[in-house]
Amino acid sequence: MRPENILALTLAGICCKRGSFHIDPTRPVERALITHAHSDHARAGHGAVLATQETLDLMRLRYGENFAGSTQAVRYGEALALDGVTVTFHPAGHVLGSAQIAVEADGLRIVASGDYKNVADPTCAPFALVRCDVFITEATFALPVFRHGDPGGEIAKLLHSLAVFPERAHLVGAYSLGKAQRLIALLRQSGYTNPIYLHGAMESITRYYESRGIALGALRAVRGADKAELAGTITICPPSALNEPWARRFPDPVNAFASGWMRVRARARQQGVALPLVISDHADWDGLTATVAATGANEIWVTHGQEDALVHWCGTRGLKACPLDIAGYGEEEDNGEATE
Repeated sequence: MRPENILALTLAGICCKRGSFHIDPTRPVERALITHAHSDHARAGHGAVLATQETLDLMRLRYGENFAGSTQAVRYGEALALDGVTVTFHPAGHVLGSAQIAVEADGLRIVASGDYKNVADPTCAPFALVRCDVFITEATFALPVFRHGDPGGEIAKLLHSLAVFPERAHLVGAYSLGKAQRLIALLRQSGYTNPIYLHGAMESITRYYESRGIALGALRAVRGADKAELAGTITICPPSALNEPWARRFPDPVNAFASGWMRVRARARQQGVALPLVISDHADWDGLTATVAATGANEIWVTHGQEDALVHWCGTRGLKACPLDIAGYGEEEDNGEATE
């Protein structure tokens, strides 16, 4: 059995014709298995959607109740038989509800990672390594320059700036699903107990995280707060809001941005970011290469990101590897809520 007989690339993305489903399709299909709720992977309009309960809930928050013809919640580790193919979902460690999807037929296992990270995150289930024959990996930060380091050290930078400039507001650009909630949890782990303010775009998803038992401490909405009240505070907002008129309500704001892309200082300067915070919800170069090796897969399919570098690295390790050119991943706009 060749892997291409189980999963193949189509115009809609990765397809299992034998099981009659697509994984994270980029256009409407009859049956979609969704790895997580970021909009470059989770789109509305499918006939049926299978995903974790959290991913389904988050899709409803973003797209409304009728985002798909039907839905089915899948638990981590639960085996589903789909037209002779066995499918299981496993934690991906990316955001709440994120999953890798393992597809098995005729003794061959292929794992589609979706987006993932293999470092601790208090807001979602940790990444679970799944041994497989073929591993489909993301490659968002698949260059050796991208080594994210300790997120605790980045939070310490933010708190140090707050102590040095107690009269100024600190605005932290972060994506509304996953990154915002992780930042809040990291701040709480560091001992910061003051209320954290939220841009309106952050509120519904953050409250959903709380409903799933994620403790985030005291949170307040920015709307209604006066300028004096916001001095010396931290506000989480979409990255696009940092340079919008909305930011003028804050006293002499310090603009921060939490992203793996902040490793590239020129990018931070171009975006007017005074305090770049290298915190990512994707695996860095070391995380990607370590995960690829640990899966035991002898064939690697690489998608959305720095594909060529990771394909080359695989080749130097004797692994068969190829890029998957899937248009539409890593392109979530949605008011600045891309997934880096």
